[in-house]
Amino acid sequence: MVRLARSGWAPPVYFCRHATQLGHQTLMTNRTAAARYARALFDVAVKDHDLQEVEASLAQFQGLVTGHNTLTQVFHNPAIPAQRKRAIVVELLGQLPSVAIPVSRLLTLLAERDRLVLLADVVQAFRVRLLKHQGIVEAEVVTAAPLSPEQTAQVERKLADASGCQIRLKSSVDPEILGGIVARFGGTVYDGSVANHFQRLRTSLLG
Repeated sequence: MVRLARSGWAPPVYFCRHATQLGHQTLMTNRTAAARYARALFDVAVKDHDLQEVEASLAQFQGLVTGHNTLTQVFHNPAIPAQRKRAIVVELLGQLPSVAIPVSRLLTLLAERDRLVLLADVVQAFRVRLLKHQGIVEAEVVTAAPLSPEQTAQVERKLADASGCQIRLKSSVDPEILGGIVARFGGTVYDGSVANHFQRLRTSLLG
């Protein structure tokens, strides 16, 4: 038996970099697969179902899973047979009220293919597709201090004017940006933070 901890062994740098690259590739692969499942669900649901009801059903099931560590561990454990996971999903769906039929079918399919690890990404990808269908852009705003209701409304108006879409704003606070605002929307990042201004000034002075 090799006892790495006691021997003081540490992985070489190239090994750590390779492991990081593999983890990044896995993350991107999962998101790509999740986007495909979300698109398939959307294409089916948009024909005969209420899309907001479908989103609510997805979010309800995800909330149930994330609220119980045991469920998360079971669904993410490759050693547990897919048929066992499917049985658990079917049992859970039977306990939830009025789950949209396309969602039930998708969740069962994910279990059968042992892809429940994609659930959170599927929910996010479906939500993005739904917002796009509704002409809404979800924007994330980071400020050094909480925004007042008036400031929030002002930011929403400016982002709406810039994007030509209705804005759904999510705000968070990060004191490290010192001041100003960082906004992410529609694949665009606008960094108007004081910290970024100082960094540009520093680069200019040192360059």
